[in-house]
Amino acid sequence: MPRNLLKHCSLFASLLVTMSGRLHAQHSHDHADTTAASHASHTSSDPMSGMGGDWKMAAMAKHMAYSSARPLTAQDSIRTAYVVNELRQAIVKYRDVKVAEADGYKMFAPELKNQPQYHFTKGWNAIRNQWGFDPARPTSLLYKKNAWGEFELTGAMYTAPKRASEEDLNERVPLSVARWHRHVNWCIPARRAKERWYDTSNGRPIFGPLGVATRDECKAADGRFIPHPLGWMLHANAFAGNDLKSIWHDDHMDHDHAMMGDPKNPD
Repeated sequence: MPRNLLKHCSLFASLLVTMSGRLHAQHSHDHADTTAASHASHTSSDPMSGMGGDWKMAAMAKHMAYSSARPLTAQDSIRTAYVVNELRQAIVKYRDVKVAEADGYKMFAPELKNQPQYHFTKGWNAIRNQWGFDPARPTSLLYKKNAWGEFELTGAMYTAPKRASEEDLNERVPLSVARWHRHVNWCIPARRAKERWYDTSNGRPIFGPLGVATRDECKAADGRFIPHPLGWMLHANAFAGNDLKSIWHDDHMDHDHAMMGDPKNPD
């Protein structure tokens, strides 16, 4: 197993956990990229449409990129039905979250409470998905909590490497039915300056997925600019019926998704 790949995955998993905690303490995804603002413009001429004028949603739009859409074909529908069927059969046993945990899936950022959606990730699957695709082998399982605080399985998340082209993504899940996303244009604190995750400017965070979004702004903040911190991702709401739009709906630009959970008390 390549040591560099393991180190890379561990680095960004650690970065995400750190970023998430700091971000929520403050407040309480090349040519294939299409920004979230452009993504919104497919349904409205106003990029802010559906964002309610919320600065958090506008900020997040600068840090999201999507694959291009393609016309739906009959072959794509058949391929997608196969993916969904394979996924459902593979993960239905994980309706019991304890079974998922026993099988190696671990909750992302467990220190964040009341997350709108919980990711339980299996590291070995994440590594294998850098090199190939199996619809029955998602990187993460997706859960939401019901009114009784119990985890309910809603679907899964697939991942693909940063180097993947649109053709590669289309081979995994057709772009005519699903839009892969990735997080882009992150500014993070300089090395050995983790305490700076709390830094703000005019009451808004400087770092992370709601922070500054250009290299110049990041440089001015004495941060590190990372154009593509993570690879491609795709959510599959496998148990949301049989409507393709519902199954492959991306909720990152939904208002509630911007609030990733309640943080633990800062150190």
